[in-house]
Amino acid sequence: MNHLVELYLNYLTVEKGLAQNSLDAYRRDLKKYLGFLEACEIKEIGQVNKPEIGNYKIYLKHQALAPSSIARMIGTVRGFHRFLVSEGLVQEDPTLHLEFPKMEGKLPQVMSLEEVDRLISAPKLSTVGGLRDKAMLEVLYATGIRVSELISLTLNHVNLEVGYILCIGKGSKERIVPLGREAIEHVKRYLENARGKLVKDPFVPYLFLTRLGRKFTRQGFWKIIKIYLRQAKLNPGISPHTLRHSFATHLLERGADLRSLQAMLGHSDISTTQIYTHVAQHRLREVYNRHHPRAQKNDRQ
Repeated sequence: MNHLVELYLNYLTVEKGLAQNSLDAYRRDLKKYLGFLEACEIKEIGQVNKPEIGNYKIYLKHQALAPSSIARMIGTVRGFHRFLVSEGLVQEDPTLHLEFPKMEGKLPQVMSLEEVDRLISAPKLSTVGGLRDKAMLEVLYATGIRVSELISLTLNHVNLEVGYILCIGKGSKERIVPLGREAIEHVKRYLENARGKLVKDPFVPYLFLTRLGRKFTRQGFWKIIKIYLRQAKLNPGISPHTLRHSFATHLLERGADLRSLQAMLGHSDISTTQIYTHVAQHRLREVYNRHHPRAQKNDRQ
């Protein structure tokens, strides 16, 4: 059955244009699924029926996985079986009418403006690495792009005169995102005073380079974030993606419309963007409850 998985992954690569990180996640999920089928002594994918899919859901629940992880894994299995049916490799789809686990509706973590400022101000501008890290953090918060998109930016993707970046997102889709004044200033400073000292190969096109002159990995950038979180005495649970959530929420709080935000974030479905309206409303409620004199019962009566 492994060859069918490879066919499916090839389809996702060619037809959907998925990034390598996404393909790796699909491969892990399907490896887990095939391992379960093997334990059930199912040797052909055509032998899978609805009871087996139901048992797989139960198996995942017993793994103490989060509902979001279970939903993702079940979604991967459903997509796999739909592909097999569409290609005529099996006759029936056992995942038809499959119910997904109920999600908890957890809102994404968002930083306050003061927390963002503390994090972005942490790098020391007296060092080459500090100039680079400051520019990376400024761009990340100014644009709301994903870390994978940030580390993939090339020199040709950045127009500092007009003030925008060309971002290559999921499915190799391009979008233009504006850069703010602060981000432009610090990227210029990095290019003028730091990048040349990091370059080992003049043909490396990437905007941000490691101390070895190479492209960053997501893990490498995450390690840098952790250092600055400690220095700024911020919640260690903050991740690079938290800056993306903060970018979106702060824009909405200041009057940005959903469609513009959707375009900047690169969401294909506006329903994905709408989560930030709930975050903004939640934050407003917290502010109201803390500061309005009649928001809470007066215990001193």
